[in-house]
Amino acid sequence: MSDSVSDAPPKSGRFDIGAIAAALPDSATTMLVDTYLTDRPAASARVFRVYRPTPAHYHEACDEYLYVISGRGTFWIGDASDEAEFGPGQLLFFERGVVHAMPRLIEGPVVFLSVDTPRRAPTDVIFVDSSTGTAQSFMARNATPDPA
Repeated sequence: MSDSVSDAPPKSGRFDIGAIAAALPDSATTMLVDTYLTDRPAASARVFRVYRPTPAHYHEACDEYLYVISGRGTFWIGDASDEAEFGPGQLLFFERGVVHAMPRLIEGPVVFLSVDTPRRAPTDVIFVDSSTGTAQSFMARNATPDPA
């Protein structure tokens, strides 16, 4: 399991998604925390936990597939009027540039297996309203380290 793009990605692997999800922290100051399973130019695969609702945003460089491992919430794709509940076993998909959001977390922990094609850079998150988030507030790996 690799948390860092600088680590050489495996050429193959078997991953215990449940164990990886269980190892994610119980809380975070950012909207989500992730860990990479693979990180290749053609695609990346991650497990991530969501800690708070995510405002409308999109990704410029990749399509995203989100498989729900655990938890329930609401998600919309393309338009807020599309909001619907999701739960374990469901797959959410949207192409690059498609605005999406997770306005409500109903039951936690909300954990996804994400496959991004091609690879999604951790900073590739653009909020529709820039006052609702930044790459640094979105994902722990982008957060500014606490100097203390």
